Amino acid sequence: MKNYINRRKQLMEQLKENSLAIFFSGKEMMRSEDDSYPFSVNRNFYYLTGLDQTHSILLISNVNKKVVTTLFTKPNDPLMAKWIGSRKSFEELKETTGVDYVLDEQVFYTHFNAIYNRSRGLKKLNVYLDLWHYVEDQCYSQAHCFAHQIKDKYPALKIRDVYSFITKMRQVKDVYEIKELKKAIAITKSGIEAMMSYIKPGMLEMELEARFNLELAKHGCNLNAFRTIAAGGKNAAILHYVDNNQTLKKGDLFLCDLGATSNYYCADISRVFPVSGKFTKRQKEIYNTVLKGMEVVFQHVKPGVTTGMLNDILIEYYQKELPKIGLKKPVSEYYFHGVSHMLGLDTHDVTIVHNQTKLEKGHVITVEPGLYIEEENIGIRIEDDVLVTDDGCEILSKDIIKTVEEIETFMKGE
Repeated sequence: MKNYINRRKQLMEQLKENSLAIFFSGKEMMRSEDDSYPFSVNRNFYYLTGLDQTHSILLISNVNKKVVTTLFTKPNDPLMAKWIGSRKSFEELKETTGVDYVLDEQVFYTHFNAIYNRSRGLKKLNVYLDLWHYVEDQCYSQAHCFAHQIKDKYPALKIRDVYSFITKMRQVKDVYEIKELKKAIAITKSGIEAMMSYIKPGMLEMELEARFNLELAKHGCNLNAFRTIAAGGKNAAILHYVDNNQTLKKGDLFLCDLGATSNYYCADISRVFPVSGKFTKRQKEIYNTVLKGMEVVFQHVKPGVTTGMLNDILIEYYQKELPKIGLKKPVSEYYFHGVSHMLGLDTHDVTIVHNQTKLEKGHVITVEPGLYIEEENIGIRIEDDVLVTDDGCEILSKDIIKTVEEIETFMKGE
């Protein structure tokens, strides 16, 4: 509870006086007829409350230099509880979140109107909303709908985007968050090892995906960080291949890019291993080139560096090394993604300026060099999760084997 109280306090200290910050948990989206998509809570709402439930609104007000936190939510319905289970009582919610008040969601608009009227004699009221909009044709979120409503009804107030403020907070992970990330990584490690023990020629890629998911379930994890990439042979040269429906062939490599979660904190790991248990000479040559590139990037991860700079370092390394292994086209023909992104409550976690944000102590990023050679049926990406420290980095996923020798020894069962 203390974590969430401190986060809310830290957020409001950044915002203007006479402000409201409002976060919506989200609702189930309908899929077809009476069926809905699985609910996924808004991560900023979760970050500030720890609550994973629908039909909830967090309102933090700072009016007349008094900060008040109110949670609006749907009360428990005894009849619906027989169908889908009970919701937490208002008393339980107040105790677990540390908010000042918990009220029925039905009174949210009345409450908002009352705050607005009380603040009319003060400076202009600022309303901070999570106005995330990733693609042009994206459906409006509850925050966008609310922004449209209040813009018409309360033209004197000022609508502001809270994104940059909460992003700055979420990027720096606290002790609790690092612990959760390590849990997710440890579960992912078990899943990858289960796949390595299970793989054989003739299997469908999705069989290995299923084996990974089974291992997650054994550890009490029922949510993947993202859709698993389980790619054999030339499919591994497709960056975000998720069909996972082809047959694994003897002599091919298998690339997996996947992750478990722990309380929504995501692992994001990529590993490559041979379907038959042993790398060919050519596969080993390319694999070790990528692995060495990873080590080069690790050496440069530290506060003050940007992920864009890390990518430039990898490309410079490839420009020198790729011709030595017979890859003479421009680097962009073999490597065409970034080497790093933020990691946290989202797999591609929040960042203020993509590739230009300077790393700070407490940031967690991925390091994921790759090479993709479709004409050789080879796609290799090796990915670890890394915590930025005072003067370098800690590899959080260091216990997940990745050298050729380690992989071959493990797959022999030794």
